Amino acid sequence: MINAGLIFAGLAALLHVYIFIMESLTWTSPRTRATFGTTPEEAETTKLLAFNQGFYNLFLAIITAVGIATVSIGHHVVGATLILAGAGSMAAAAVVLLVSAPDKARAALVQGIFPALAIALLLLGVR
Repeated sequence: MINAGLIFAGLAALLHVYIFIMESLTWTSPRTRATFGTTPEEAETTKLLAFNQGFYNLFLAIITAVGIATVSIGHHVVGATLILAGAGSMAAAAVVLLVSAPDKARAALVQGIFPALAIALLLLGVR
C-alpha cells in the first residue's frame, strides 16, 4: 500500500508541476486559455494572480517530491509527514474549488484524485 501511495503522490506532484507551467509560464497562450476557459483579455488581467498561484502549486509538488525521496531513503515518518502536508494541501484545494465553483467539478476531480488516493493508500499502509 505504501508503494502505491508513493506512486500516486508522485503523479500528484507531476500534475501540479504541469499546473505550475500553465499558470506561471503559459497563462496567456491559446492552449492554456482554452484549458481554463479564459479570453485573451481575462488572461492578461489575471496574469499576475495566476503566476503567483502557479508557484503555490509548484511548492506543493516540491514538498511532496521531497517527502517521496525521504521515504525512499528510509526516513518514513518525516517523508510521510511531508507527503501528507503536500498532498493534503492539494486535496484540500480541490475541495475548495469544488465547493466554491461547482461548475468546475471536473477540474476539482482531476486536481484532487491523485493526492486523495496517495493519502488514503499511505494511511492504509501505515496501520
